Amino acid sequence: MNTHSNRVNPAQRAIKAIVLAAAIMTTLASCDDFLDELPDNRMEIDSADDVASLLVSAYATAYPAYILEMYSDNSDCIDNTGWTEVDRMQRQAFWWDDITETSSNESPQNLWDDSYGSIAAANAALEYIDELSGSSTEDFSEQMGEALLCRAYAMFMLSTIFCEAYDETTAASKLGLPYPLKTETTVGQTYERGTLEELYQKIDADLQKGLPLVGNSYSVPKYHFNPKAAYAFAARFYLNYRDYEKVVEYANAVLGSDPTQMLRDWESISSLSVNDQVMPEAYIASSETANLMLIAAYSEWGAICGPFSYGDRYFHGSVLSRTETLQSQGPWGESENFRYGAIWYNNSLSKYMHRKVPYEFEYTDKTAGIGYAHSVFSAFNTDMLLMDRAEAEAMLGDYDAAVDDINAELSVFHEETPQLLLDSITDYYNRMAYYEPMAPTPKKRFNTSFAIEETTQEPLLHCILHLRRILSIHEGQRMQDVKRYGIEIYRRTVNKSDEYLSIDDVMEPDDPRRAIQIPADVISAGLEANPRN
Repeated sequence: MNTHSNRVNPAQRAIKAIVLAAAIMTTLASCDDFLDELPDNRMEIDSADDVASLLVSAYATAYPAYILEMYSDNSDCIDNTGWTEVDRMQRQAFWWDDITETSSNESPQNLWDDSYGSIAAANAALEYIDELSGSSTEDFSEQMGEALLCRAYAMFMLSTIFCEAYDETTAASKLGLPYPLKTETTVGQTYERGTLEELYQKIDADLQKGLPLVGNSYSVPKYHFNPKAAYAFAARFYLNYRDYEKVVEYANAVLGSDPTQMLRDWESISSLSVNDQVMPEAYIASSETANLMLIAAYSEWGAICGPFSYGDRYFHGSVLSRTETLQSQGPWGESENFRYGAIWYNNSLSKYMHRKVPYEFEYTDKTAGIGYAHSVFSAFNTDMLLMDRAEAEAMLGDYDAAVDDINAELSVFHEETPQLLLDSITDYYNRMAYYEPMAPTPKKRFNTSFAIEETTQEPLLHCILHLRRILSIHEGQRMQDVKRYGIEIYRRTVNKSDEYLSIDDVMEPDDPRRAIQIPADVISAGLEANPRN
């Protein structure tokens, strides 16, 4: 059952949480069965309007940015008696423990329930369309395309949380996830996880069937799978599927040969206030050309990565910012020439952040100061699509095209619009030392089953991953790079003076914890757990 946490507003510096359960039609249960309501308790579908209404429920209201940022190398433990955790989930996620907390909107339990609830809604729409006959099915082609994309997207997002990275040499032996292709008609139906290879094949099939059907006849197109968003999703999926020709093909369909007019207006963003919600709301504005699809979610992440003393024991702090991300140097020169506007920090908090995740609070009791936290995320945008294309081009050996894409991004993101050369990029990263936890750099060793040429291809990939990590900070995308390239990451404790106190744990390339454990209730119901050492 989906839950939305009714919490005290963090802006009031309180942390007390009260959990309210909200029953969602066709949601996936976590106890005896994925679907705990029989069909006669569900919505009746009789028209195209009903299908369109149902597909609103095919978009999840939970988003994994918070848990994935905690899990990745974008967070440190920052030791100070005045800094505290949000709750047990934040601590468990940071320390790579199996997460037992279920009350958070961003817990594995709720991410699982919400995503499978979205899939159930998509399947109900598909079944209704499938029952039609004759030419009337043509009236529903856009809805069919949207439903297929929603199902594929929900399964892909679940895979980024609960599965290891796709690798064709091991995918047939790695655990996948149940991929429901129809709504459940009986309570007690059992499921198998299948393999990661089977999971990706099914996502691929839904994408190929759905892409040609996706339309653009929405009143609020950026909250739906419009054609550009669908192509951006396809490019991201095929990057993880390691089908690089398709990445370039689908990215080209959106970006063309000159993407600069479609990228984020970083110059305008940089002129905005970093206080309140001014900059974050501009970042996720539907009027921003770069934003291809937006997802509204119940989320506290905007408060945790906002200017509040809330969850600042585990976060992206000064050491990470200076040595690896926002304030790190690159072949483009000094970081202060990036069009952030400003990196938000002050001496009373541990946080170094780029204000891009908005935080809104819906009060259920203003006197008590409790209610629901909301945010909006830029799930797909042209800046990330451009970085996906650059990576695919680098993997295909089209180095000049990859450099052109890097320079296209720098032309809008960097005040001096540097034009890098392949030689300058390779020389810069070849001279850089590899990362060590107490001597950090942005350059981390790759551990992959596929070959990467060392003198040109590897440094070019380091540049792309470095720039993408900066561009996507706080958005939950870094962990996929970590998994895809077998990057070893550490749990490290630093203090307020940026001194390294301890190295506490390491996630090696073959560490099974790279796949977050599936919810305990689902394991109890009989679904195979992710392995642990």
